[in-house]
Amino acid sequence: MMFLRLLFRNRLAAMGAIVLAIILILVLAIPILPLQDPDVIKTSDRFLKPFSDGHLLGTDHLGRDLLARLLHGTRLSLAVGIFAALIAATIGSAVGIVAGYFGGRIDNVIMRGIDMLMAFPYILLALAIVAALGPGLMNALIAVAAVNIPFFARNIRGITVGLAGREFIDAARLSGMGHGRIILTELLPNVLSTIVIAMSTTVGWMILETAGLSFLGLGSQPPQADLGSMLGEARSALITNPHTSIIPGIMIFLIVMSINLLGDGVRDALDPRLRSGALSRPRAKTIVDRKGEVPADDGKGLLNLQSLDTQFHVSNRVYRAVNDVSLFVNRGECLGIIGESGSGKSVTALSVMGLVASPPGVVTGGAVRYEGEDLLAAPYESLREKRGNKVAYIFQDPLSTLHPLYRVGDQLMEAIQVHHKVTDAEAKQRAIELLMSVRIPNAESRIRNYPHEMSGGMRQRVGIAMALANDPDVIIADEPTTALDVTVQAQILALLDDLRRERGLAIVFITHDFGVVAQLCDRVAVMYGGRIVEEGTTTDILDHPAHPYTKRLMDCVPELGGGKRALAAIPGLPPMVSDLPPGCAFAPRCDKATEACRKGEIALSGSETRAVRCIHPEEEIA
Repeated sequence: MMFLRLLFRNRLAAMGAIVLAIILILVLAIPILPLQDPDVIKTSDRFLKPFSDGHLLGTDHLGRDLLARLLHGTRLSLAVGIFAALIAATIGSAVGIVAGYFGGRIDNVIMRGIDMLMAFPYILLALAIVAALGPGLMNALIAVAAVNIPFFARNIRGITVGLAGREFIDAARLSGMGHGRIILTELLPNVLSTIVIAMSTTVGWMILETAGLSFLGLGSQPPQADLGSMLGEARSALITNPHTSIIPGIMIFLIVMSINLLGDGVRDALDPRLRSGALSRPRAKTIVDRKGEVPADDGKGLLNLQSLDTQFHVSNRVYRAVNDVSLFVNRGECLGIIGESGSGKSVTALSVMGLVASPPGVVTGGAVRYEGEDLLAAPYESLREKRGNKVAYIFQDPLSTLHPLYRVGDQLMEAIQVHHKVTDAEAKQRAIELLMSVRIPNAESRIRNYPHEMSGGMRQRVGIAMALANDPDVIIADEPTTALDVTVQAQILALLDDLRRERGLAIVFITHDFGVVAQLCDRVAVMYGGRIVEEGTTTDILDHPAHPYTKRLMDCVPELGGGKRALAAIPGLPPMVSDLPPGCAFAPRCDKATEACRKGEIALSGSETRAVRCIHPEEEIA
């Protein structure tokens, strides 16, 4: 059912499936349909027009009923295309798996043979095979299958090469499993989805290739009819009686188009990278559909989030990733947002500049103000001008955000020239200065490096340099030190702190590490279940945590030189934001929770500088 839901979310694939299903029902129902004999010749009824008496689609040059021949020919063409795909997929996949698994000389011999087959144009190779075997539909099927074997072999071999060196294959060998069993039980299940996807996208082309051979008289032979032979027989009457060509032509078009559309949908539905998100391409700006009134500007901070709500609409479920979040940050200040994975930190950050993928993301309430301007209401051109120019991002993994095929200097130059009309020489000089400002040695030579030629710390420094490229007012750093070792992490934090003080930057720092918060942040907001549960100055939060969740998070942090201490763990799991419990979302995991915690709305109470969303806080706040 999950597969069907994913498939039918793609409207073109759903349309292809419906059209193909109708065609299949018609050809399977041939025995019970009141059709005439498709091979009966009646020259007195030659070239009858469609809707003639007793002939719904008319007749051909020999007076044979076109409807009967069309349905019989469609059944034959579909059968040939499907069987050819099965043969090509079976043989080609077997060849590809064997070549990729064994490698070495076996791989070289097999793939050089495949390369020789691919050196010939596929249609000429098919013609040569049919010429050698003789005309006939079975020989056409063999030819079509043979010319498509290299396609499957190369695709599956490429995937198998990547899998053959993986740890689970080594473990299977060490456990004593033979080559045949490893291929069948370990490799085949991992490539099966790729084989299915390749088949679904090539059946249509195989039908088209078979029809082409029949059109040339090398496929089905009279009186047997398939769609290609029907077109071939009707070509002489194309001008005088076009319906004899148009009808089989339309059927070929419908079959091939519906199979290709359905194949695209199958590919998307089976691809694990596309299952969790919408299958359509995300928009350039997050959809904004605010239900209530827009909050009035309260004049807080350079960047000000007011009652922000961001949701993900997936099928019939609504995930409330960000729920009534209000935050602000001033110039020269660093605001830390801390919480477990899934608490809504990154979605909050991406909502600022409309970078949440839509679909399925939708901003449903609140306001995001930069210097008083509501960014949620700003046109895309204005938002695009501010991205990277006024508000910049530093992401967690620079290896995935930097383009692997471009030098880091070219990427820095592009970031500058998108917003400023400067020459290449000026942009290059600015790129070198940026790398020097983030303390990358030998910046003049480093700009020629590709991302993979740099260490993790160096790549992260490039990410920071790119964020600084246009002297932004606000930097949003989304866990930029998580993947780094402790020494490099300390250097990056010190660098950000120095840049903040030198340039007066406003920094929003997202993390799950209280050590980072203590070193860099002036104020802290703790998030849980898409909401702010506590906020205050860093000193107040660290010295006097009020919310039980904040206290439990701090108990999980090891202390250097603190003696023997059992590390605490928060019981249970974070809540599903599609099904948040009533009352406090942390109540199911809290040892202080009472019945009152599980009822009604719990407000964020306190002052502007210190607030907590709890009715049983660890410490009372003013």
